[in-house]
Amino acid sequence: ALRRPAPLGARAALWCAACGVSAPACQSEVTRSTTPGGGYVTTVDPRKFARVRHADPANRTFNYAMIVHLCLSLAPLCLIKFLAQMNPAADAVLAMASLEWRGKPVFIRSRTEDEIAEAANVNLAELRDPENDLDRVQNPETLVVLGVCTHLGCVPINKAGDYNGWFCPCHGSHYDTSGRIRKGPPGAAHSTW
Repeated sequence: ALRRPAPLGARAALWCAACGVSAPACQSEVTRSTTPGGGYVTTVDPRKFARVRHADPANRTFNYAMIVHLCLSLAPLCLIKFLAQMNPAADAVLAMASLEWRGKPVFIRSRTEDEIAEAANVNLAELRDPENDLDRVQNPETLVVLGVCTHLGCVPINKAGDYNGWFCPCHGSHYDTSGRIRKGPPGAAHSTW
């Protein structure tokens, strides 16, 4: 078979473009052979082609730089995705959200049937700031109070104290499940809506 350098065919040109080798350098590695039927077969010598491709150190440096750049740019993305899955669920975050009005916390409490009955059965004569439970709420199941102690403005702890309402650790104030003062220095109940 007759072997001679041939002009680049479409397949050989794609080889050259894919590997980053210039066309003149690649053309010497492409040969065209004649077949007994009078046709031509184009072949690429992979050993010579590989030698030409890796002969240029700048090409190798560029490839390494691209791989390093790709890894360094994807690493923070993977790290962010990994750390993001450790965050609590959105509904849990929403349940723990704080609500403020004029810079002061607002407590919203869902009361059980037992807490509603307990707040309704309190003798008003025992209270410093007597107010009926039904007058303090719009809906008996939900109590909305300003979350500031009426003594000196500390923030009380929910579901604590002697009356299972709120407890202010600053001076030992105890509030019941309706936000009324039961024990301690304050003279008024929590403000309600």
